[in-house]
Amino acid sequence: MIELNFDKTGGLIPAIAQDAATGQVLMLAYINRESWDKSLATGEVHYWSRSRQELWHKGGTSGHVQKIKAVYVDCDDDTVLFVVEQVGGAACHTGMCSCFHRRVEGEDLVTEGEPVFDPKEVYGK
Repeated sequence: MIELNFDKTGGLIPAIAQDAATGQVLMLAYINRESWDKSLATGEVHYWSRSRQELWHKGGTSGHVQKIKAVYVDCDDDTVLFVVEQVGGAACHTGMCSCFHRRVEGEDLVTEGEPVFDPKEVYGK
């Protein structure tokens, strides 16, 4: 059994999602023991939503699930890297491929790329 060190960080550890095909970093979120176990059991990434305080199946609403291809654990057992197939081509709730779509340019943030989907159509917001 793989033992991650959830206690060291108050029950949540960072989880990075990386696209298996391109190597692009898609997002950073957090997992707890429940979401870790659920991810390993289902083969799709589940996170812990800090804002909603609930288990979050990535893509459960949008259909843009993250299918696990590989999982890496850091040397301190307190961060994981999910290498995933990003279904639907977008990981970000804004419709962008990656949550890291804004580059710092001087004192500004410059958006790179175009949305893959319209969040209003997917989430109704």
